[in-house]
Amino acid sequence: MTTAQNIPFRKMNGLGNEILVVDLRGFSKVFEKSEIISLAAHEPTRFDQLMVLHDPRTPGTTAFVRIYNADGSQVAACGNGTRCVALTVSEATGLREMTFETEAGLLTTRVDDAEHITVDMGVPKFGWQDIPLAEEFRDTRAIELQIGPIDKPVLHSPSVANIGNPHAIFWVNDVEAYDLGRFGPLLEHHPIFPERANISLAQVVSREHLILRTWERGAGLT
Repeated sequence: MTTAQNIPFRKMNGLGNEILVVDLRGFSKVFEKSEIISLAAHEPTRFDQLMVLHDPRTPGTTAFVRIYNADGSQVAACGNGTRCVALTVSEATGLREMTFETEAGLLTTRVDDAEHITVDMGVPKFGWQDIPLAEEFRDTRAIELQIGPIDKPVLHSPSVANIGNPHAIFWVNDVEAYDLGRFGPLLEHHPIFPERANISLAQVVSREHLILRTWERGAGLT
C-alpha cells in the first residue's frame, strides 16, 4: 500500500501494537512532525509506532531506523516495531540475521519464520541519570512515586529502567484491577520522567509466567 505522499508502506501488528513500516532507503526524505501526525490520524495509516528505514549509517548494518510515536515524537527503540521491520526486510531479501541501527544503538535480529522473530535490545540501563529521571535515586528497583492518597496509594514504588526508552513497572496482584487508561497518561507525563515513560503493570503468576499491561508514551494503551 502507499501513503498519501505515494510512499510504499506496510501496516503490521506487533503483540497488539499497530506498526507502520516505511522504507526510505535510497531517498533523502525525512518525515516532518506534521506529516507523522497526519498519517496517524487516518485509518489506513493509523499506528502506535512508525518505523522508518533510512540508508545505513554504520557499515555492516541493514538500515538506520527512525521511530516515531503517533504524536510525532521520536523514541530511541521499539522491540515490537523492530521485529516487524526485521520480518519485512527478511521476506524481501531472504536474510535471516540482520542488524539495525537506532538512536539506542545497534539492534541485532533473527527471523526464523513469521512467528519466531527475536531482537536483542542490548543491556538495560538502571542508573537514574541514564533512564533518565529528574532527580537522583540510588536504587531504581523501587523509586518514590505514587498515585492516590499518601496513606493509601493506588499505585506506588515502580521499578524503572531504560530499555531503549524509559520504562516504569508497577508490581501488582492483579493487572486488570487498575484503570491504566486513566493512570497511564498521568504517569507518562509525571515530572520525574523528563523524556516521559512507558508505564507498565506487572503481575507475577509463577516463576515462568508474567502478565504485563503497558501504556506506551505517545501511543496509549497497548
